[in-house]
Amino acid sequence: MKKFSITTFGCQMNVHDSEKIAGLLCKQGMSQTEDKKDADLIVFNTCSIRQKAEQKFLSELGKTKSLKRGMPTLKIAVTGCIAQQMGEKLFKKAPYVDYVLGTQNIHLISDLIKGNTCKSALNDNPFISEQKLPTLRKEKFRAWVSIMYGCNNFCSYCVVPYTRGRETCRSTENILKEIKELVGEGVKEVTLLGQNVNSYSSDTDFPGLLEKINAIPGLERLRFVTSHPKDLSDKLITSMESLDKVCEHIHLPLQSGSTRILSLMNRGYSYEEYKIKVDKLRQAIPDIAITSDIIAGFPHETDKDHEDTINALREIEFDGIFAFKFSLRPGTKASLMERHIPEHIKAERLSEILKLQDEITLMKNKELEGRAVDVLIEGISKTNPALQTGRTRGNKIVNFSVIDKERKFLLKEGSLTQVKIIRARRHSLEGDGVLKGST
Repeated sequence: MKKFSITTFGCQMNVHDSEKIAGLLCKQGMSQTEDKKDADLIVFNTCSIRQKAEQKFLSELGKTKSLKRGMPTLKIAVTGCIAQQMGEKLFKKAPYVDYVLGTQNIHLISDLIKGNTCKSALNDNPFISEQKLPTLRKEKFRAWVSIMYGCNNFCSYCVVPYTRGRETCRSTENILKEIKELVGEGVKEVTLLGQNVNSYSSDTDFPGLLEKINAIPGLERLRFVTSHPKDLSDKLITSMESLDKVCEHIHLPLQSGSTRILSLMNRGYSYEEYKIKVDKLRQAIPDIAITSDIIAGFPHETDKDHEDTINALREIEFDGIFAFKFSLRPGTKASLMERHIPEHIKAERLSEILKLQDEITLMKNKELEGRAVDVLIEGISKTNPALQTGRTRGNKIVNFSVIDKERKFLLKEGSLTQVKIIRARRHSLEGDGVLKGST
């Protein structure tokens, strides 16, 4: 049996695409291995949202050159956003690459490795929103479900509309069918995926889709990423408040606390408008956990703009953020802007952002000490094999132990239970005992 290895870079969409690639290859009789040296086919599923991700991929790709020299039959495939962006130029940059598949053509990987088509597939795929692909999911009780593909927003720093195309939505019927099948297989929690789930529009709008999914028997939890602030409607906030399976967590990328910089980013909202929506969320759902993205050192960003972002972090008090230095991406409007910020200043600003957010995150987590939280058990803790780990509805990691006299865990993966939080850390919580029976 031939083996394949997949290395994934980037966002949840890429993670889910890798699950589909694995499903397609397993359907062809191959098996997955984590060891590239043991693989007959190496797949790189790439991300080009930031330069660091691109550099990391190119470094990993370079390491396979010697592998191929020692094993001429080894095949190497590149998929994802860098594949879409560079196209057949990848063959010139790395002649040892065998196949290049764009973001809309991963379904062709089986044909490529069989030699039934050319070595690249980069065209638009008008059927992407309705294609059902076999999926090899790594988790039994949690699942990603794509509801739409592409993006129409054209933020000035972002390559996604150029690498993943314009928005196209799956039909509500197909989404519901997939989720019902997953629940029948034992899945307890589903996360809906899209570059901007708020703009979903098919047989219904996004709040309507949430309502239909919420009615599926056996599903315990429902999440979604990512939400664009300009499209976060009062109707969606009401749905999040009223639908019992929708978790009290939202990822709402701010990017900057400066309205001037938000305008240069083409984000479509001011800081004041963003703050009003956060206030509405917290008024409707007091326990909601809000996470965000921040870009440090966008072109034209002054000390005052940076201070606006620092003040925004203090004012909003996010539960957590993903923060990065601005990364110039070829083809975007931001790449053509003047007044780019020196690297050392971007690094200083990012450091200040992260230091402040660490303090805020710890403070927010400490608010949970002494409280009982619902936890979906995911398995054994990565940091301590004597503990089990799971997540709260607010998407916070909880490590805890409930064992019998023989030192065996009493609760199974996929169980829902309630745990009392005894200690908060910056990136996780510690729990003590089960307060009510598992399901």
